Amino acid sequence: MSRRIVITSVAAGLLALGIAFSAFAQEPKPPAAGPGGQVKGKGGGKGGATRPPLFFREDWKQTAAGGEHEVVPEDVSNPNLELKLYGAPAKQILVTGAANDDNNPVHVWTGTCESVCSIALKEKNNFVDLTGLARIKWVTKVSGIHQVHPILKLADGTWVVGDHADGSSSDWHENEFSLSEVHWARWDVDKGMSKSNWIQPDLSKVDEIGFTDLMAGSGHGPGGWSDVGKIEVYGKPVPR
Repeated sequence: MSRRIVITSVAAGLLALGIAFSAFAQEPKPPAAGPGGQVKGKGGGKGGATRPPLFFREDWKQTAAGGEHEVVPEDVSNPNLELKLYGAPAKQILVTGAANDDNNPVHVWTGTCESVCSIALKEKNNFVDLTGLARIKWVTKVSGIHQVHPILKLADGTWVVGDHADGSSSDWHENEFSLSEVHWARWDVDKGMSKSNWIQPDLSKVDEIGFTDLMAGSGHGPGGWSDVGKIEVYGKPVPR
């Protein structure tokens, strides 16, 4: 065999090996599971995960009393939602603000909560599936080192609190986050404390959705409190 033939054979072999490695490197990786056990997928497209619809939106409203007052069921603008209050006495959780005022929209305020308080909303006709690309969008503002965290009540009665936190002390901000990227711990909604390390809850059937800021309020004026205005939840309804 001539030297030219040997060199040609070696070159052909190396080329074939290079093509094989290239094809292997370009193979798509399987989707990774998020902290809550949901599979992260790309939105849209054939075979990809799709964004779920708007499950509910709550903007809050002022009752006839107006001004700053104890939050009551009538402050909920969405007729399909029930207001749920936990932790501090209900009279310590207030509603304030004004409609159509971007500087001070109608919102729930935790400043007078003398212990950790939690606020949740329950859709009357449906649970909600918060797996996949489910997400929450809310408008918040805080004082001090307070931050707003999501809380969920599962269909079996278990409460969980998430490590995602929002809140700017300088202005109202609208933030959106995916539930699949949140780490969860069990939540004692009455005592206002976490009760476990990270867990992977089943979010396919959620009963209530709300928020807490993990701390008591400091009263009026700068110090420590959270404001929560508009809340939107995107997930698939599951009939009760």
